[in-house]
Amino acid sequence: MTVTNLRPNMDHWAERVDMAAAFRWTARLNMHEAVANHFSLSINEDGTRFLMNPNQVHFSRIKASDLIVVDANDPKTLEGPDAPDITAWGLHGGLHRHCAHARCAMHVHSPYATALAILADSTLPPVDQNAATFYNRIVVDSDYGGLALEDEGARCAQLFDDPRKKVMVMGNHGIMVIGDTVAETFNRLYYFERACMTYILALQTGKPLRVLSDDIAEKTARELEEYPDQDTRHLTELKAILDEEGSNYAS
Repeated sequence: MTVTNLRPNMDHWAERVDMAAAFRWTARLNMHEAVANHFSLSINEDGTRFLMNPNQVHFSRIKASDLIVVDANDPKTLEGPDAPDITAWGLHGGLHRHCAHARCAMHVHSPYATALAILADSTLPPVDQNAATFYNRIVVDSDYGGLALEDEGARCAQLFDDPRKKVMVMGNHGIMVIGDTVAETFNRLYYFERACMTYILALQTGKPLRVLSDDIAEKTARELEEYPDQDTRHLTELKAILDEEGSNYAS
């Protein structure tokens, strides 16, 4: 797909379009919560400058040109027009300062992942292929400390100390998913919510679960990590659907 820059005065247009599509589709799948969630994408080498959704705008309305540029090292960012929510600043600013491998970050309170986050045991066992994707690749934070203001955001960021682990189950809160690109991160977000949905539905039956062995779970996770281009193709198809519907996301 050719991305036409409708705002030539704006840099990183293709990335803005990808992010806008991810916002729109997250809303469509009901993985957002009102105007409380936030995504970010690094645009400089050390990751401390990033694109983010403006404060209190519904995901279903966000356009590529709406995204603001935030500097994790400059608290004056909070004084600008459409400044990010203070919890968005705390959580994403802390993440991009302390975790250079988190180029893209998506934080949501999606229903099934949040249900997992409130269980006493918030691990996700490898009960199906989707869940196996995340075998030994999840951080579980069991020390929720209130709203994700600056100190809490920094604490959460420091839990991403293993580059293999790109999903954080934020106990009593929601999830944070990280990746290198918008497509990769959104794809991971989508499949984690699907895996949580299947697990929660299976728990509701009250019947014993058939859990994959450690060896097969790890083998499956590695195979899926190496599966070619699925994340890019996924987002490309979603953008094609939005385009066919006449959506203004890419404006």
